[in-house]
Amino acid sequence: MSAVLAPVIVVGGVAAVAVTTKTVRIELAAGADVTLTGKGHGHGRGMGQWGAFGYAKKGWPADKILRHYYGGTTAGKADKPEVSVILTKQSSVNVRADAPMRVGGQTVAPGQAVRLSGATATITSGCNGAVVKSVPLGPNPFVDPINPAPSRPGNELLRFCGSNAAYRGGLGLVGGRVVNRLHIDDYVKGVIPRESLPKWADEGGGEALKAQAVAARTYALAALAKGKKIDDTMNSQVYGGVAGEDPRTNAAADATAGKILLAGGGPAFTEFSASTGGYTAGGNFPAVTDEGDTVSPAHNWTATVSSGSVGRAFGVGVLKALEVTQANGLGPANGRALKVKAVGSGGTKEVTGEEARSLLKLKSSWFSIAGQTTRPQIVAPPTGPGAGILGPLENLDLGSLLRGITDNVKLDKGAIDRLLGAAGSAFAAKQVSLGGPKSPLGQPLGVPELTDDGQAVTQRFSRGTMFYTQKTGAVAMTKRGLKAFDARGGVVALGYPQADAL
Repeated sequence: MSAVLAPVIVVGGVAAVAVTTKTVRIELAAGADVTLTGKGHGHGRGMGQWGAFGYAKKGWPADKILRHYYGGTTAGKADKPEVSVILTKQSSVNVRADAPMRVGGQTVAPGQAVRLSGATATITSGCNGAVVKSVPLGPNPFVDPINPAPSRPGNELLRFCGSNAAYRGGLGLVGGRVVNRLHIDDYVKGVIPRESLPKWADEGGGEALKAQAVAARTYALAALAKGKKIDDTMNSQVYGGVAGEDPRTNAAADATAGKILLAGGGPAFTEFSASTGGYTAGGNFPAVTDEGDTVSPAHNWTATVSSGSVGRAFGVGVLKALEVTQANGLGPANGRALKVKAVGSGGTKEVTGEEARSLLKLKSSWFSIAGQTTRPQIVAPPTGPGAGILGPLENLDLGSLLRGITDNVKLDKGAIDRLLGAAGSAFAAKQVSLGGPKSPLGQPLGVPELTDDGQAVTQRFSRGTMFYTQKTGAVAMTKRGLKAFDARGGVVALGYPQADAL
């Protein structure tokens, strides 16, 4: 294997070092199986739900969990709390309630039902009973509960005739689709138990459910702000109405009522996935380690796929070779696959890691192929504002940068930017001087981080750490060097390191 150091591109003060390698494919015998070892379940962006549970069991409160996964965001309140959800399994509106309802500007008595058709509401004496009267819907094609406020008692909920399925808020017909219009706090009550496990509340994970409530609430509002329609499937968030609720997750929703995360002046796009495998994938938020994920049943996994299945999935005929050609370098085994190439009797096809995950029906795109001896090209993941080593530092939220710093540290945003910028440039130069990707430190992981006292910046690498202060410049320490430094008292006794320890 040979490696050539590509040009170093410095963006936001931190180097992104790409590595190209000579391709040595895994040659497969006809009919052989392909073994893949992987980590995590899902796309890995944003909060890992199992990781949140693991951190909650360690004693982390919900706000700390959210800060960890959604770096660069700030806490906020929902200012547009109404959401409309398309109910994909409903084809018509014929509903009743044990309390009064309202439709077409009129009050419907308890026990009566309302059937919608076109621009008309037909009120009947119970489900499918005699017609009491018909009223025009006017501009509001919904049947609404007598009180549209969130967290109303069960007798005020609207129920579909026949199935008796209950929903909070109003039910109507919009563009031929059945739509549930309700308060965002009521909506998340029908989401959290479908997207996480209510039993976590009984296992020390109640704070994870609160974090899920905030993430789900924020995600829905962000989607609406982008003009996206919300339905009750995994295309948005799985939503089950009242039937999907659980008292434990309802408590989490009530405890976080109205709370969302903000980024760029609006709701943050708070994606989440089941299990990160131990490292998030980056994207809209900084990629971070996820030690909480060790409790996940999908933290590590193995899959065996026949070469015939791989060849058919990729459409290359009889499979001759398969390899991960590009990965993000975050975490062990090179991190998530970004590009995967299959070579067969019918040609060659290269797809993204997520496409390979789908084609091969894998739990995640974080996988490696048994027998591949060459390292894939390492490319840092794309990032949003302030999110990772390729993101512009000027858009980083000051509150997140200063979080945890003692009150007596006086630093303004300009000072923070200058310190991080100088550190990034120094880290890049130091890495190149040590051999670039072949340096004893390995590849950079995550983003440069300000220390708690505000006096230094650290950058984690796959095999070590760099420190930067204005006095010392960039100092590199392998894991072994850092362990020896800590054994002598570490920063508390010795101050920040002044010489490399490789």
